[in-house]
Amino acid sequence: MIASVSGQVTALAPDGAVIEVGGVGILVHCTPGTLATLRNGEQARLSTSLVVREESLTLYGFATDDERVVFEMLQTASGVGPKLALAMLAVHAPNALRVAVASADLKALTQVPGIGQKGAQRIVLELKDRLGTPEEAVNAAINGHAAKPAWRDQVHSGLVGLGYSGRDADDAVAIVAHQADAETAAGRQPQVAALLKAALRALSVR
Repeated sequence: MIASVSGQVTALAPDGAVIEVGGVGILVHCTPGTLATLRNGEQARLSTSLVVREESLTLYGFATDDERVVFEMLQTASGVGPKLALAMLAVHAPNALRVAVASADLKALTQVPGIGQKGAQRIVLELKDRLGTPEEAVNAAINGHAAKPAWRDQVHSGLVGLGYSGRDADDAVAIVAHQADAETAAGRQPQVAALLKAALRALSVR
């Protein structure tokens, strides 16, 4: 198993990065939050999980070991593959997922694209005693103060990581804000990956 990769970031895209290790460029699929920590041309270390399929070997990378552990644990639930597990971590941080599962917060889980009501119920049933329940996070959820994904910072950092200036990133965030507001008004969590792609499109036509 490839537990981690360290090397220079040679390419960044909305859904992954290429890390050069020993002269070989390794494609690592990441969440927008992890991509926001990377900078083209700089050194980076990612905790990784290798998913082996008959037709492919796919490497997933994370900014922290905890994210990798949660990513692998999520896949032990019926119907949760690597892509859905990655989507869950794109929407919710590891502790937020622990809170959602521990408190059976189906609304939070169904904010993830690809998870319906029945899927959320199954995830809670199968993972409730396995993901862990950090006391401070559970207390925050009970008190109604569970942290929400900071999409503005994540999209902004992602754009800067792709080489755009802070001013351009600010402008792009302002352009896609209405899209995020519409998602929130409809009761859905703004999707960082979708907002980042929309921001990139907006910048490309300037």
